[in-house]
Amino acid sequence: MKILMISSFLPYPLYSGGHVRLYNIIKELSKSNEITLICEKRDNQAAADISEIEKMCKKVIIIQRRKQWSVQNILKTAVSQSSFLITGHTEKRMRDEIERAIKNQKFDLIHVETFYVMQNLPNASLPIVLTEHNIEHQVYERFVNSMSIPVRWLLKLDIAKIKKDEETYWRKATKLVTVSKEDGKIMQETGVFPVVVANAVDTKKFSLKDSKKAVMEDEKRILFIGDFKWIQNIDTCAWIIKEIWPQIKTFAVKEKLPSMPKLWIVARKIPENIRKLTQDKDVLFDEESSTLMTEKIFQRANILLSPIRVGGGTSYKILESMSCGTPVVTYSMSAESIEAVDMHDILIGDNPSDTAQKAVQLLMDPILYEKISKNGRKLIENKYTWGKIVKDLEDVYKSAI
Repeated sequence: MKILMISSFLPYPLYSGGHVRLYNIIKELSKSNEITLICEKRDNQAAADISEIEKMCKKVIIIQRRKQWSVQNILKTAVSQSSFLITGHTEKRMRDEIERAIKNQKFDLIHVETFYVMQNLPNASLPIVLTEHNIEHQVYERFVNSMSIPVRWLLKLDIAKIKKDEETYWRKATKLVTVSKEDGKIMQETGVFPVVVANAVDTKKFSLKDSKKAVMEDEKRILFIGDFKWIQNIDTCAWIIKEIWPQIKTFAVKEKLPSMPKLWIVARKIPENIRKLTQDKDVLFDEESSTLMTEKIFQRANILLSPIRVGGGTSYKILESMSCGTPVVTYSMSAESIEAVDMHDILIGDNPSDTAQKAVQLLMDPILYEKISKNGRKLIENKYTWGKIVKDLEDVYKSAI
């Protein structure tokens, strides 16, 4: 197939889950399909990053990303029916490049990553496959609801606009793709019927570690990893430090762990307001390790703690950790999205106390640790490899044509 792919981001380097997904989809698709990519590029992305994607595509057309937080965008949004997201991603040059590509080449379909570049598509007879990584208005709403009332009411109007924009473009797509069943159910309530094409992992890169060796280590590390540019990671890390970590320490003393575990927070540019949440010497704020390959970080951790309260979709950090055999303790929302079973593939705690208790239980019980490690890896191998996921996506393409 000849695919015209439109994206709100250049998928390299692999900064986020969206980058990981699109990079690997392009890599796998390019083995038997021809891809032309038109995408936005951020200021921090260089010519070498574009070259990485050009290796896999017939052609890559770059649109320089305008600054989102500008007076111009804020004023435009204030007098527009469109959301702040749509306003910031409306780009005449992108529309012109898409029109030119369609005029000069014969494509089988258009693949769009995220609804907020859909407005740049000209009227065309080509089938459109739209992929959504999250339900954006819910991500923002959950975060805004945790803010002070004056700020909350100020942002509610834009959340309503995002919801309207999402539903509008979902209906315009020939086929709508979501990454989780939970998001799919919410989309169905609006009268659209999406197809689930889940996230995945490179199982060779994220290889299985020796779980027996891991449980014998003297210093145990409970990992939080994430990019603090995203709302979900700010919320989750603060929740861990304030609500979950103190209870982990309490349970560790109660259960007489041989040594106190460390909370290992790995990220680039850790915000000062996160650092100020604790003075505990057992909390390790580590920016240096964020330069390591992600799989190396999971290999060094004993547990991934990922109680995501804000967001949707499926979390790459959870899939990658499970692929490495590093057990995950999370909330039910994240576990259900990948069909992982509590006490079999993963551990679920839906409140701070239960989450803390499950984490300490893993560190106390080598048999349970090895069971969760191996079963988590099996789940990834059976359901979440890129080869399987891209085959599912190609089936969606065929149904759209």
